[in-house]
Amino acid sequence: MSQTPNADIESLSFEQAAAELERIVQQLESGEVELERSIEIYERGAALRTHCEAKLKTAELKVEKIVKGEDGQPATEPAGLD
Repeated sequence: MSQTPNADIESLSFEQAAAELERIVQQLESGEVELERSIEIYERGAALRTHCEAKLKTAELKVEKIVKGEDGQPATEPAGLD
């Protein structure tokens, strides 16, 4: 079974994925990338964005679990990371 071209993204931390995504944006904005390469890195950028969003959602859920209520007892409430 062959791996997809972006299979390695799942192993990246949020920070690694965000840094690579930033480099891709800079490359695309420079206008110096050939069309076919632009399409390839755009697709990778889209996959990196999805990965980063999933990592942020996971972090948001963890924060919600550790928030304490007004009475000092642990409670769950939205983390407000939007």
